[in-house]
Amino acid sequence: MFLDPKDLAGRPKILTILHQEHSTPGRVGQELLKRGFALDIRKPRFGDTLPESLKDHAGAVIFGGPMSANDTDAFIQREIDWIDVPLREEKPFFGICLGAQMLVRNLGGHVGSHDDGLVEIGYYDITPTDAGKALMKWPKKVYQWHREGFELPKGAELLAGSETYPNQAIRVGRNAFGIQFHPELTYKMMVRWTTHGAPRMDLPGARQRRDHFSGRFVFDPPLKTWLDNFLDLWIGTAEKPAQANEMREAAE
Repeated sequence: MFLDPKDLAGRPKILTILHQEHSTPGRVGQELLKRGFALDIRKPRFGDTLPESLKDHAGAVIFGGPMSANDTDAFIQREIDWIDVPLREEKPFFGICLGAQMLVRNLGGHVGSHDDGLVEIGYYDITPTDAGKALMKWPKKVYQWHREGFELPKGAELLAGSETYPNQAIRVGRNAFGIQFHPELTYKMMVRWTTHGAPRMDLPGARQRRDHFSGRFVFDPPLKTWLDNFLDLWIGTAEKPAQANEMREAAE
């Protein structure tokens, strides 16, 4: 979904942090635009700065990437430290995969690989906790692309887990969230990831490429519904933003 910059003037901005030269915010970005927000896209890896305050933004999203939250690159540590800003200001924050792992690192938690070297690449079962069920209805399977996971840091509430990586979705405070899986994935992104990342499908526990595409027809619609419900709770719309102290239960 592409909009003329003139149409974005005056819209509330979502700080959108990406990690590769040609990365896009995918379906999350598309849905935020539909909800009346503008995307302030920044790539600290390539020299973009991050704001000292989110007073001019409605919220922030940090997306995934092939790097690790444990890498020593300066931009990695800058992003981890920067998460203090939305946490301190209680602004809506959403971390996806690497973004969630950065949130955990910011809170002093551990990020690392599975003890047996297992990965999650493809569609896998996910199980919500009671806290997760109270917030919304969850899909049975979600799309994953990671070989590291995170522990539950102090002060975080676990919303969902899986058998291989028990911490899949967390909430910190009232409106900071981190998820291990990828609801932003479009069909074109799946084609690109499974092409350029084909060697990763040889890792232990990974699904084969054909299973990614056959699974998408079955498992993507419920995942898209989950994303719609999550965005209702997390950010709302530009005209009717979600208020952290009014986040309602969506499961009925």
